[in-house]
Amino acid sequence: MQTGFAASIPYIGALFGGIVGGIISDTLLKKGKSLAIARKTPIITGFLLSSTIVLANFTSNIFLLILIMSIAFFAKGLAGLTWSLVGDMAPKELIGLTGGIFNTIGNIAGIVTPLVIGFILAKTNSFSGALIFVASVLFVGALSYIFIVNKPERIILIDKN
Repeated sequence: MQTGFAASIPYIGALFGGIVGGIISDTLLKKGKSLAIARKTPIITGFLLSSTIVLANFTSNIFLLILIMSIAFFAKGLAGLTWSLVGDMAPKELIGLTGGIFNTIGNIAGIVTPLVIGFILAKTNSFSGALIFVASVLFVGALSYIFIVNKPERIILIDKN
């Protein structure tokens, strides 16, 4: 029972992170910040802060592990704001399709990541490399939102008829 409760704490952190990410984005918009700043700030912050999961490699203290995981999961919740960009950028006629493609790509990552982690674990007999891999992917994600995702604006389809 205690283990189950302890294991749920990081997920509670993720729940609050998702809510806080939305509040931060809405607050930035209300203060007159651009849509890019309002959306990308929680996402980039979330990705970078989530990479702190790598710190779990340096302790075996259960309290510290739960704290590290809770911070990383909270931050993952912040980064969950990526979904808002689908509604902000997708053509109005294709929001469903765009959301489906976005979700599919996310699920591909959900398939590949456990395979990569399993491979790392099989080769090293340690989760240290797996946590480094996860932190690296999060860092690349943050860099992608900084340098690749430009101004989020709605894509307008041109009717060629």
